[in-house]
Amino acid sequence: MAKKKSKKKLYITISIILTLLIGGIIMGLLNKDDGEISVVTSKVQKRTIIQSVSAVGKIEPETEVKISSEASGEIVFLGVKEGDTVRGGAVLVRIKPDIIETQLEQYKSAAEATNLEIDVMKTEKDRAAQELKRISELYQKEFSSKQELEMAKANFDKSVSNYQASLSRYQQSLSALKQIQKSADRTTVYSPINGVVTKLDIEKGEKVVGTSQFQGTEMMRVSDLNIMNALVDVDENDIVLVKIGDTTRIQVDAIRDVVFKAIVLEIGHSAQVNQLGTQDQITNFKVKIRFIDQDGRLRPGMSCNVDIETNRRENVLSIPLTSVTVRETKTETNVKEERIQKKEDEKEKIRVKRPPSVVFMKNGLTAKMVEVKTGISDKGFIEILEGLKEGDEIISGNFMAVSKLLKDGSKIKFDVVSKKKSEKK
Repeated sequence: MAKKKSKKKLYITISIILTLLIGGIIMGLLNKDDGEISVVTSKVQKRTIIQSVSAVGKIEPETEVKISSEASGEIVFLGVKEGDTVRGGAVLVRIKPDIIETQLEQYKSAAEATNLEIDVMKTEKDRAAQELKRISELYQKEFSSKQELEMAKANFDKSVSNYQASLSRYQQSLSALKQIQKSADRTTVYSPINGVVTKLDIEKGEKVVGTSQFQGTEMMRVSDLNIMNALVDVDENDIVLVKIGDTTRIQVDAIRDVVFKAIVLEIGHSAQVNQLGTQDQITNFKVKIRFIDQDGRLRPGMSCNVDIETNRRENVLSIPLTSVTVRETKTETNVKEERIQKKEDEKEKIRVKRPPSVVFMKNGLTAKMVEVKTGISDKGFIEILEGLKEGDEIISGNFMAVSKLLKDGSKIKFDVVSKKKSEKK
């Protein structure tokens, strides 16, 4: 067992030594020719630069109605299937109204009883009025006492109050009857809009809970598919570039043969934070994009990729993105930060000066470092505002040479193979 382990360690040691030898040989080959660095060059040219922000999201209809029943019970009629087109006012569902019908009979009986009570109270009021009139006439002729008159008047006032109370009870019973009648009418559910049934969560015979009790059962969704949007998540670093009305191109995963035109319709102001408090925390903002091109194949929930054109510059000087890097210039090597004193609040702020953007121009067989001012960029090129002119030949590759190896005055040689490959692309 020990011999096997020692042999294994020996093999590993030999492999490491061989790797180091091969790496040394390769580095020697790369660094031969007196330290010349192999590079690829490009010309400064004018072209159109389109700055864009990429995002992913889902397709949603502009109008989507969640339909629930206001009454509880068993579904006895289901008039649609998922995918059916419906018109506003069409019957979608009927719920068994047996419980509500029983309640409706009870409330009708209560209303009739209070109506009869009104007649009784009216008769009692009329009788008390006649009795008061009779006692009043006798009192004037001194055939009745004052006590009898007061008692007759009290009986009359009581009968009037009872009559008014019976009228109020009747109105109350009518209101309750109307309410239960509306509940009975709600056992039939109608489509609120013209659209398509995009989701169906019930079957005939199932029982649903009405919205009068807790949240209620969502039975289906009806969507207007004539106006479609893409709801996408844009990174917090890119959201400041996006404006309402920006031109957008949408690629739908399920419809690969079409690139849809669209515009930015709404920009969210509330951050959507995922994996809060972790190293992988992501902060996005919701952006609603309206399809200009409509297609009957679009469905809610489809995944899509969007490119939002946030800026466009026509006929500007540009170079490949790979040409631009950062270097510290001699004047800024010892200047790392600048302190600024604000008098109004007497607070000190620190402004860190970033190294400038530079490119390396071809200067015979050497590289010349030139500081440049850049503008917007797209996926391949970046705008040059200052530092270069059209036709200048600059070093655009390879990546290691531009980002690390090259310095002002470095010797260079030209990688013909790589240049031909880049020209073919």
